[in-house]
Amino acid sequence: MKENKQNNAIRNIAIIAHVDHGKTTLVDAMFKQSGVFRQGLEMEERIMDSMDLERERGITISAKNCAVMWKGVKINIIDTPGHADFGGEVERSLSMADGAVLLVDASEGPLPQTRFVLKKTLEAGLKIIVAINKIDRKDARPAEVLNEVYDLFIDLDAGEEQLDFPVIYCMALAGIARKDLHDQSDNLDVLFETILEFIPPPSFKPDKPFQMLVSDLGYSDYVGRLAVGRVFNGRARQSDQLVRLGPEGSQDVLRVTKLQTYAGQELVEISEIQAGDIAVISGIEEVHIGDTICTRENPMAMKRITVDEPTVSMKFSINTSPMAGKEGKYVQSSKIWERLQKETLSNVAIQVEKTRDKDSFVVKGRGEFQMAILIETMRREGFELSVGRPQVIIRYQGDKKLEPMEHLFIDCDEAFMGVVTEKLSLRKGRMTNLVNHDTGRIRIEFTVPSRGLIGYRDEFLTDTKGTGIMNSYFTGYQEYRGDFPSRFMGSLVADRPGTAVPYALSNLKARGNLFITPGTQVYEGMVVGEHNREHDLNVNVCKEKKLSNVRAAGKDDAIVLPPVLPMTMERALHFIREDELVEVPPASIRLRKTILSASQRHSARPKD
Repeated sequence: MKENKQNNAIRNIAIIAHVDHGKTTLVDAMFKQSGVFRQGLEMEERIMDSMDLERERGITISAKNCAVMWKGVKINIIDTPGHADFGGEVERSLSMADGAVLLVDASEGPLPQTRFVLKKTLEAGLKIIVAINKIDRKDARPAEVLNEVYDLFIDLDAGEEQLDFPVIYCMALAGIARKDLHDQSDNLDVLFETILEFIPPPSFKPDKPFQMLVSDLGYSDYVGRLAVGRVFNGRARQSDQLVRLGPEGSQDVLRVTKLQTYAGQELVEISEIQAGDIAVISGIEEVHIGDTICTRENPMAMKRITVDEPTVSMKFSINTSPMAGKEGKYVQSSKIWERLQKETLSNVAIQVEKTRDKDSFVVKGRGEFQMAILIETMRREGFELSVGRPQVIIRYQGDKKLEPMEHLFIDCDEAFMGVVTEKLSLRKGRMTNLVNHDTGRIRIEFTVPSRGLIGYRDEFLTDTKGTGIMNSYFTGYQEYRGDFPSRFMGSLVADRPGTAVPYALSNLKARGNLFITPGTQVYEGMVVGEHNREHDLNVNVCKEKKLSNVRAAGKDDAIVLPPVLPMTMERALHFIREDELVEVPPASIRLRKTILSASQRHSARPKD
């Protein structure tokens, strides 16, 4: 067996970090300074966040590939999501990389998702460069943050070699990287040089035939299905006859119609791909993430990409409300099933199952935020559906009932400690650590069931007057901690179809918080507000004022209603109970009871 060789003309790196620590901003600066764009060309910020939802929310949802050239070396960059709900994206991205740049905020330090992505990187055995970002913040504390990073590495059982990582200090927004805090450099040269020096070139076995592991999928209207992945061994040319090795050893013959690699954000066509390249192959009709593409003469499968098991499930079904079909382009269950199947092809963390009911499906994923993004994406594509409340996936070990558990980090003002602790204890949370730096703010750590966090985020922001920060990561399955109510307040439910009028809504102000405005079309069983008591209340929002020929001073004053907070997908999923659904047509979001008829709901209510 010949020794491994290295392709010194390539470096493959992933940019990993917690949400909003500056990954995509750093990639922007690397583009500008590596000559991808000509001088004077105006650029949008966060150009790698190409999805509308990513730009609206300021987060990276799906991992993306790009490449820059530096001193004759091609640096392939994978911009990864920082949210744990999109951990599947991180895991498949790391399969293409030989190293990673771990970005940490100089003020906030390592946060839960920093821990999550670093753990995955260490498990993959990748070389790591630590970049302390935003050192220009007024509250920056780079020396303390670096110590916290070392503590995190040690806590994650990093080896001595992994602990010997290079450190650079960044201001990604300004495009500056420095070897130490006293440098005066005004560019990213230090970052590029560190990547070339410390990230190993891709290695390969010169005597092995062509092997490529598929890590991502794409689609082109011109050439069809695209397989994106890293070439681990050998070379391939256009028109080569190769095979795809699927799960359980299945084989499909394919002919390569087009080979492409990344240059900046764009794909450029090339005649040959070689070991170390992150390439895009066209000409494959059927391909899945984790498949191996190799030669027909020597079909050798590589280890498939594996991701953590899902912890949350939701029921997706057709819309059966009286307003069904008025907005959606795709309303049939077959269309919804096809779209969900398509999602599983590109999103390895999503699983879809059919149920006994032909019109509904169970979708499993990492968290309710991931589910909300999927629903919002489908909604914008013209799908109309209804979804149930997120449910955690329970496991059994012998006689023991196990549930997913989260390690929760709370950062809030000292004055809110009491209400936060009280609310989390009701949700079966247990405090594990409390740190007070005498700055007026405290950091509290809890272990809490995943089901206890569903719907808590909005409540937390209200309790802390919008100043609290809450982050968590999945720690595994532990013994079930007991039941608790998912919501302490009931719903205001419309008792008849019609149009909401100001007079009726003004009389309901004292009953709770309304979700609708005058002129909204309602139907029996539609949830129109939150009741300020724990039971549901059927209300008439269409009741108009009785007219008479008697006039009195002040009776004809204009009715003033409190403003209604717009219903978002996350807020709707957090609010609903087990007997309620979110109706998701393209132009609006409505809440409803699963059983619309008030009399049928009364009959179905369990007897005491």
